[in-house]
Amino acid sequence: MVEVAVGETRDQITGNWDIFQLAKGHRFSTDDVVAAWTAANVRPNAKRLIDIGAGIGSVGLMTLYLMKPDAKSVFVEVQEVSHRLCRKTIEHNNLGDRVELRHGDLRDEAMIPESGMYDLVTGSPPYFPLGTGVVSPNPQRAGARMELKGNVFDYCRTAARLMKPDAAFVLVHSAVDPRPEEAIAAAGLTLNSRQDVLFRAGRAPTIAVFTSSFGGDRVDPDPLVMRTADGDWGLDRLMLRKVFGI
Repeated sequence: MVEVAVGETRDQITGNWDIFQLAKGHRFSTDDVVAAWTAANVRPNAKRLIDIGAGIGSVGLMTLYLMKPDAKSVFVEVQEVSHRLCRKTIEHNNLGDRVELRHGDLRDEAMIPESGMYDLVTGSPPYFPLGTGVVSPNPQRAGARMELKGNVFDYCRTAARLMKPDAAFVLVHSAVDPRPEEAIAAAGLTLNSRQDVLFRAGRAPTIAVFTSSFGGDRVDPDPLVMRTADGDWGLDRLMLRKVFGI
């Protein structure tokens, strides 16, 4: 039994799995849910997965949940506190035979030397460059929010290096930032879709999920809507809860 330490919580993330988080730190969110759902839909038969900048493991864990039982994943995270929490999560859910954890910087090729080996890459880069917002005094939150250890260009370059020729890369980022599309192109990838996420119907999107590969066309699906204009749960939110067994 993996104990919940003081200052931590253990929360349901899928029908079968829990996740360890800090009570007052970076916690998994809708951003992670839509990224994982998109990734699983894009490459449902992926066998070898990797989540770069994995944080507490939420995107990687939820993506793996939707894969076939023989799929395996690597989680790469630079922050010690997030890496430690993720290790507890993997141990608690008995996933040691399916998940390999690496503590290090995704920009370091020595940390991930296996170029061109992955079917599916996921990432949730921090959204804000230094100087564009207040850096949280909580180091974990600061690293998840601000570009302290790489930006979307670094994520896209790393993803392109790791991908097989027929692989896909799925990332979630700010909907008002032009850099995700620029970074995808700069890495030699093709943007296949952008799906905006509306946290309330009628309002502008704040996040979007970007899917890219080494070819193909671009087709943008309709936005996902998390809540109706009246504030009730939207059909897309209910769908996601059902998909993940919540």
